[in-house]
This record gives sequence, structure tokens and C-alpha cells, in this order.
Amino acid sequence: MKHRGLLLLATLAAPGCIRAPEIVMVDRATALEEQASGSFKDVEQRLARAGMSPTPVPLTPNQLEDLGIQPTPLVENLGKTPADRVDDLLRRHCVGEGRDGLLVVTRRQCQAGRMSSDDVALVERVNRGRMQLWQWMRTVRPGVPEATLRQGWQQAHAEGVVCGGWVEAGDGTWGEKKC
Repeated sequence: MKHRGLLLLATLAAPGCIRAPEIVMVDRATALEEQASGSFKDVEQRLARAGMSPTPVPLTPNQLEDLGIQPTPLVENLGKTPADRVDDLLRRHCVGEGRDGLLVVTRRQCQAGRMSSDDVALVERVNRGRMQLWQWMRTVRPGVPEATLRQGWQQAHAEGVVCGGWVEAGDGTWGEKKC
């Protein structure tokens, strides 16, 4: 029984030795917890600075039309013939009808958009076609000088140039065709 008493005493004394660990409360979150909760001070500061810098406000297509500027279509050159595309370039002053009867690229006066590489290739094709036409006209009328043939063709062609198209005058100045 003596052993039982010791055993009982050891059993009663044992719970006194076992304690719960101390709990430490931290009032500040760790760096990982700050990132997880979305605390990004440098990003917030950059956003605040960007919000304060002035930038231009884009205009709506209706506002552009009110200013006389035709917005570029979302889908370009679908269903347009090469002649329609040349007329559009003439109206926008990106291309002009030169005094010599050839199309001239006039990028500096271009309004409402820029010329694409397809537009430049189109102008070159049209000019090549015109030169081939003049060569053929010389074979049909061999006694007529080339300058006379070109001048006659150019006078007939000038009547069909689109209204508002960019045309070079006899003195070398550029202007819109009046209709």
C-alpha cells in the first residue's frame, strides 16, 4: 500500500508540473500577412501620383465628327475598290494629283490618320498604270508628242477627281478641288 500511496501522490502532483505554454499576442502583422491583406505602400503611392498627373481626355467619335474629323473605321479597306481608296487619300490630302499627271504623296498635309504601307503601294501601282497607259497612247498616236498626250489625258482626268481632293495647281501650289 505504500506503493499505492506514492503512486497516488505522484498522480496528484503531476498535473501541477504540466502547464499550458505562454501565449504571446503581437499587435502588428508580419510582412507576409501585410502582403496577403493587400498592404502595398509603394504601389499606392505610385497610383496616387499617377492620379494627380494631367493627361488629355480622349474624344468620342461623335465629338470628332463635330470637329470635322472623320474617325478611322474599325475595319479598314473592306469592300473598297482601289479607286475608292485613292479618292479617300485625295480627300484626306495624304495624296495629291500632281501637275505631271502622277499621284504625289503629300504626308505633311495628311489629315485624319496616316498612310499605311498598303496605301503607298497603291499609289505606286496607280502611277505605274498611268505610265503604261501613256506608253500605249504613244503607240496608238505615234505622231503626237508625249507631253501633249499627257496634258490631254490630265485635263480629262481632272474632271473626274473627287470633290475636295488635293490637286496641284499650275504654279505648284496645292489646294482642294472645288465642285
